[in-house]
Amino acid sequence: MLKIRLKRLGAKKNPSYRIIVINSTTKREGRPVQELGHYNPKTKVMKLDKASALDWVKKGAQPTETVAYLIKNCNDDGTLNYKKKETVKLSKKAQAKAQAEAEAKAKAEEEAKAAAEVAKAEEAPAEA
Repeated sequence: MLKIRLKRLGAKKNPSYRIIVINSTTKREGRPVQELGHYNPKTKVMKLDKASALDWVKKGAQPTETVAYLIKNCNDDGTLNYKKKETVKLSKKAQAKAQAEAEAKAKAEEEAKAAAEVAKAEEAPAEA
């Protein structure tokens, strides 16, 4: 059975990978049937022959979870469609402070709304 998987290259703690088609019983660093591209997880740089990868999948090659993710999030030109997370992690103190500010803002809005309703109620009988 053929697999589409990553072949690790690079130095210690600095990995880069080749995306290859290989027999499932062969070693990770064994001779591949075909090389489809490369991927660097640290810099999020990828170059993949997407058409060839999809062709191998149609022929019955099984992609690993990571390779399936890379194929799914690949642009037509073979680059990775990576979106950086926009959420910022806050410490517990900062989270508590932000929550307190949000509650104070909500309370102030409620009071302003109540004051507006009271003013509106006072104007209505005066007009009548």
